[in-house]
Amino acid sequence: MEPQPTPARAGTPDPAAAHAIETVFRLESPRVVAGVARIVRDVGIAEELTQDALVAALERWSRDGVPDNPGAWLMATARHRAVDLIRRRETYARKLAEIGRDLPTTVPAEEPADPDDIDDDLLRLVFTTCHPVLSPQARTALTLRLVGGLTTAEIARAYLVPEPTIAQRVVRAKRTLATKNVAFELPYGPDREARLGSVLDVIYLIFNEGYAATAGDDWLRPALCEDALRLARVLSALMPKEPEVHGLTALLEFQASRTAARTGPRGEPVLLAQQNRRRWNRRLIARGIHALDRATVSGAPGPYALQAAIAACHAHAYRYEDTDWRAIATLYALLAARAPSPVVELNRAVAVSMADGPAEGLRLVDALAADPALRDYHLLPSVRADLLARLGRTTEARAEFTRAAALARNEKERDLLLRRAAELP
Repeated sequence: MEPQPTPARAGTPDPAAAHAIETVFRLESPRVVAGVARIVRDVGIAEELTQDALVAALERWSRDGVPDNPGAWLMATARHRAVDLIRRRETYARKLAEIGRDLPTTVPAEEPADPDDIDDDLLRLVFTTCHPVLSPQARTALTLRLVGGLTTAEIARAYLVPEPTIAQRVVRAKRTLATKNVAFELPYGPDREARLGSVLDVIYLIFNEGYAATAGDDWLRPALCEDALRLARVLSALMPKEPEVHGLTALLEFQASRTAARTGPRGEPVLLAQQNRRRWNRRLIARGIHALDRATVSGAPGPYALQAAIAACHAHAYRYEDTDWRAIATLYALLAARAPSPVVELNRAVAVSMADGPAEGLRLVDALAADPALRDYHLLPSVRADLLARLGRTTEARAEFTRAAALARNEKERDLLLRRAAELP
């Protein structure tokens, strides 16, 4: 069983002090784990040593107060324990005249020579938790756990799965990284480009699960969106010369700007056409525009930058009627050429229907009907129903809305689809 942020053996500190300590720990633990992992070369052991530092903090800070620089205190404590562990292992290895696993031949310095080394370590940690040897589910859980600072209970609650399931994913992921001897290092060249795609995909998956929950009673899970956006911003700061990192950050900024307008008083979904755009967060939109500029400063835009450009078209329209659908359709065509997928084609069909009429959109949607990837995708019949309704074919539209509702796993989305079916004349 993996350790949790508030170990029972820490005693019963003052509740206010414990809350302050846990807040600090959530903010600082990713950097501490990353810094320690550079020494021990094992993210599982690094997390355990970081948890030990938290135990020490609970005991010391509850008595003496939180230090002026709590992050540095946690880092120093955890690194001291890592150095002690290395020394004990080296002594043991010498006594046995063998080395059971690769360890540094000399004990590393207890403090990094340059504070920027910590950021390098954090970047290494991101690339390690998103390593392709792990399944997408394991990458997501481990990234939220070690880089996002979430507990297993919080991750389980966000994804509506039992807590033991998340705990097992995290434990198995750490074990896989150890048994596969995954190096705690930054990849370079083609390997970095391949691995960066996995990192960006994991962050995007986390955001999407919060933006439109796959299943359950809640349409939005804002905490997941916030975690993903924070990870994207951190990655942008760590990799300022990677255009697609800024593209993803821009996309998430634009999408997050609509959060307040995407649900009604009872938490029901509000479609884009009905959203009150005065509730869109203009500060996040401004951040998105800035990030998009950095993503497109040179070369052809990547898939995330193209999606961000589409989101920017919506952000620039103060009314739904002002949306430049022809530009959006063109951007979707570019996206389909750069990163082809049936979901992209479905979205392009919607944009085409708004630019050239529902009949043209329906033609494109019907061409996708036989694609096996969309067989159980509820948005295919949902889009088709909307186009049929705009063409006045209400009986067919009602049947498609009902079919979409049967495929939807989210309760709020299912209710919306059934309500749209019932409202048809």
